[in-house]
Amino acid sequence: MTTEVQSATPTTTAPHPEVKIIKKKLNGYVGFANFPKQWHRKSVRRGFTLNVMTVGESGLGKTTLINTLFNKEILSSKDSELESSTTEDESKEDDIKVKIKSIEHEIEEDGVKLTLNVVTAPGFGESLNNTDSWKPIVEEINSRFDSYLEAESRINRAIIKDSRIHALLYFIEPTGHSLKSLDISLMKQVHEKVNLIPIIAKSDTLTDEEISDFKQRILADIQEQGIKTFIPVDYDDNTEDDETILKTKEILSKIPFAVIGSTKEVKNLEGKLVRGRQYPWGIIEVENENHNDFSYLRQLLIRQFLEELKEQTSNVLYENYRSEKLKKMGIEQDDSVFREFDPLTRQEEEKALHEAKLAKMEAEMKAVFQQKVSEKEKKLQRSEADLFSRHKEMKDKLGKQIKLLEEKKVQLEKQKTLPQEPPVAPAAQKSRKGFLR
Repeated sequence: MTTEVQSATPTTTAPHPEVKIIKKKLNGYVGFANFPKQWHRKSVRRGFTLNVMTVGESGLGKTTLINTLFNKEILSSKDSELESSTTEDESKEDDIKVKIKSIEHEIEEDGVKLTLNVVTAPGFGESLNNTDSWKPIVEEINSRFDSYLEAESRINRAIIKDSRIHALLYFIEPTGHSLKSLDISLMKQVHEKVNLIPIIAKSDTLTDEEISDFKQRILADIQEQGIKTFIPVDYDDNTEDDETILKTKEILSKIPFAVIGSTKEVKNLEGKLVRGRQYPWGIIEVENENHNDFSYLRQLLIRQFLEELKEQTSNVLYENYRSEKLKKMGIEQDDSVFREFDPLTRQEEEKALHEAKLAKMEAEMKAVFQQKVSEKEKKLQRSEADLFSRHKEMKDKLGKQIKLLEEKKVQLEKQKTLPQEPPVAPAAQKSRKGFLR
């Protein structure tokens, strides 16, 4: 039994033409234009969080650069001494242990609060054997992911503190040659766990030509080793103006950033007080784009792409780590759960469900038909058996009657062969009767 169904959806999908969006102006004010303002008020009330990790050999100006970025003494000189100094017992050993330190500060600017967490790794690159010096750094990143995953798995997860590393500033020694094996080893271990931002420290020790050549060598090494650095998402939806797009491209063209840091104010040639460094041959201004890439780094890290760093950490890096972690625990995840909504895919799914439903209905109808046919066949078989038994009974009965008739026939034939007695005369019979009377 077959069922014909006319489906409203076509079996073959042709390429869809470009959909034209017609923008209409509303006659009255609805109010959804205030959504950004509502989000702004909520964000200001809640505050922002940024977790930055600085990694590099000692003496590359990590503390100074952090303080310069936020225009505040985040890392004190005491922390700097702890980072660069070693005890006598440690200096006698061949391997100096890498320590992880975390410092949290709450900064406020124009009513906006930022909870800044700076993670440092004193002792990195200071040992004679730096083969496994990256391990404590990777373990710290993984432990922060594990803490966040554990907090997500709790019954009460209303308040989850985000301690994941949003950006890792890796300071490269300004040798002017290429990346060292230690640099490549660390970058390859962390580039899929954090947003990696390479920085050429103390760029004032190199000339402009040396910086340009050094950047090309670093980029070549990064590309050859397959190392991923942080690249902001390119939103191709015409929501950003041309100036912003050009500014973003200019920022990305400066990677790796050749920066200098200084919290001291000096007078430039125009007599203005600026943050910079004064040398016998001149002054280097920290925030002058012609002198170094500090302004581009600040644009990328704070002013323009801070939320991009956090979203990349949450939606890509953490999700990858979480998936791998759960797979190792034996928990499999259906990838279709995270599949983006596609109208064509949804239409195909509905069509498949509709066809499955029709197939089920057809199977049920076939089953009912087969059941009725089998019942009819059984009934016919029973009727046939009854007729056969009745036929047999009647046949047996007729057989008996035929046998009786044959027996009677034989008896009659035997009687014919016997001699017959003469008939008695009627008069004699009458006299006899009278005599008896």
